Amino acid sequence: MNVDAPLLIIAAGGTGGHMFPAQALAEAMLRKGWRVKLSTDARGARYTGGFPHTVEIEQISSATFARGGLLAKAMVPFRIAGGIIGATIRMMRDKPAVVVGFGGYPTIPALAAATILRKPRMIHEQNGVLGRVNRLFAKRVDAVACGTWPTDLPEGVDSVHSGNPVRGAVLERAGAAYIAPGDYPMSILVIGGSQGARILSDVVPPAIAELPSDLLANIRVSHQARDEDGERVAQFYADNGIAADVQPFFTDIPRRMSEAQLVISRSGASSVADISVIGRPSILIPYAAATGDHQTANARGLVDAGAAILIPESKLQVETLSAQIETILTHPEGALKMSQAALGFARPDATETLVEMVTALALKGNK
Repeated sequence: MNVDAPLLIIAAGGTGGHMFPAQALAEAMLRKGWRVKLSTDARGARYTGGFPHTVEIEQISSATFARGGLLAKAMVPFRIAGGIIGATIRMMRDKPAVVVGFGGYPTIPALAAATILRKPRMIHEQNGVLGRVNRLFAKRVDAVACGTWPTDLPEGVDSVHSGNPVRGAVLERAGAAYIAPGDYPMSILVIGGSQGARILSDVVPPAIAELPSDLLANIRVSHQARDEDGERVAQFYADNGIAADVQPFFTDIPRRMSEAQLVISRSGASSVADISVIGRPSILIPYAAATGDHQTANARGLVDAGAAILIPESKLQVETLSAQIETILTHPEGALKMSQAALGFARPDATETLVEMVTALALKGNK
């Protein structure tokens, strides 16, 4: 690693929606000869296994008003202030060329330090509605990149529609040939995200079990379920004679998605990006408690393109979902058109757009 190479500091919060685009940018900037440092918290550290080993990972103590009791919430401002002081000291030593925030409370120290030191800085928002932290910094950064379009932005804030970067493993399967449903083995991939996945574990298995027996005989399921739900979900599939692989986290989602005839998913920004880049029909169930209902905004593009069916969580019932699954898996021409529509909506160049923005900021900062 060239110690004289420019340094990019990436700050990202502790969810896959923040970490996967951060990983995509890290991979790309390393290929450009940059050094990359990631600042995240303990939750985000769970997603760092896929980051290149040359990325320096700095785990910070983060704080959020969303969790904990009164005492914990009272301590949040002090923990954030301490984080900002520490980040400022480290940044004076590291001298980054650019700082990029991907959202979440763990990005506050790095973006605040970059603001104090007047370092070139930008944010990337994955969702159709700005998260709290990105909204806080939207007018204090040099550039704003939006993964979902249109994005609800504060008045007076200009942005670039970059799309949402996807990991290298997803790009490797971009536009993978789609095998339309038929009278042969078919795969359904069920992914629920880290939050609010219980309802999918409650409704999806019985919805699949209600399919006609001749169709069900050809189906195999990959179902991502939280630890506390995994055993009962696996048991339900087994009791109903459905071939299913149930795990809390799939490390090979790009492969499973490329082999699937149908994806049933929450509409987190990264999931929507993966589905569109690989090109698969989907049934999207937005997480009702998402801030600003941003998951519905995320889903809108694929739905409007004719690539996905949206079922609001309030209307998610076994019979409704089963009917939609059956419709897709018994109409191969329609499923193929959905797959092609997803590809038409995709932004596989999203990572390169971010790379260009980072490079332009670095050049501007050197002048």
